[in-house]
Amino acid sequence: MNNQLEQLKTMTTVVADTGDFNAIADFAPEDATTNPSLLLKAAGLKDYQSTINQAIEYAQSITDETDLQVTEASDYLSVLIGKKLLSLVPGRVSTEVDARLSFDQAQMVIKAKKLIALYEKEGVDKSRILIKIASTWEGIKAAEILEKEGINCNLTLLFSFAQARACAEAGIFLISPFVGRILDWYKKSTGKSEYEADEDPGVISVTAIYDYYKAHQFKTVVMGASFRNKGEILALAGCDRLTISPNLMQELTDSTDVVERKLIIPSSFKEVGNKLTESEFRWQMNEDAMATEKTAEGIRAFAADQVRLEKILSAKL
Repeated sequence: MNNQLEQLKTMTTVVADTGDFNAIADFAPEDATTNPSLLLKAAGLKDYQSTINQAIEYAQSITDETDLQVTEASDYLSVLIGKKLLSLVPGRVSTEVDARLSFDQAQMVIKAKKLIALYEKEGVDKSRILIKIASTWEGIKAAEILEKEGINCNLTLLFSFAQARACAEAGIFLISPFVGRILDWYKKSTGKSEYEADEDPGVISVTAIYDYYKAHQFKTVVMGASFRNKGEILALAGCDRLTISPNLMQELTDSTDVVERKLIIPSSFKEVGNKLTESEFRWQMNEDAMATEKTAEGIRAFAADQVRLEKILSAKL
């Protein structure tokens, strides 16, 4: 009997939620993803020091202004690490737009195009890249523009059905609903310390999004993310994609218990209604305390890690 990770791969595309080259080599996922938190961790490892130095030299070669050098080095570092990850996976790598731009539609588009241009400079075609953008209204609209220009996007920090619906209606390539962070919120707000997998609020949320997408034949890929335990992953077996941390991939590798497909494409389909308007989106987010709080919290956390990364780069300039 194959281990659970291998069984899962027969029904779901597995993505590595890490920037650790060794972990990716060990578990052979299809895709990889990074974010400022993962890049910050990478910056502290010896294996990445030559990459950091390369990013700094690049930044110094194009500008003499220190603030601009930090920005250029940060952008180039994310691309260099993405390029390294692409050498280990057959599919795509997600690279994140600065979270501090999450409410600036125009600047997100500019930053995304810059990242794609840097990848192309490194010989990487845009077909292997997903641009990660926070699932704010402005982020969704920025991604809609990018999708129309052939730049595929991964809408991250997604916690609500309103965010998921708006993404599908905007023609976004992929969404990353955060299963574990939804569970975190409910544990804290209810005082309930444990949830069975089929009662897990994060699992229920992603299942509802998946069922809605498939019933209405939306093409947007659903990639569950931010898992807290193996049970959440197995409860979403059959989801289009799941991005999994190395420690949880190891748990799946260590077990040969049978994995059952949980998410099934329906046999009948429904017509798509009118698109969600901006005011409807904002009201539905306002009514969803969990989604509002976790989206804002996630943006703040990614922005803080981006600042920490920039301080490391600044000290080396």
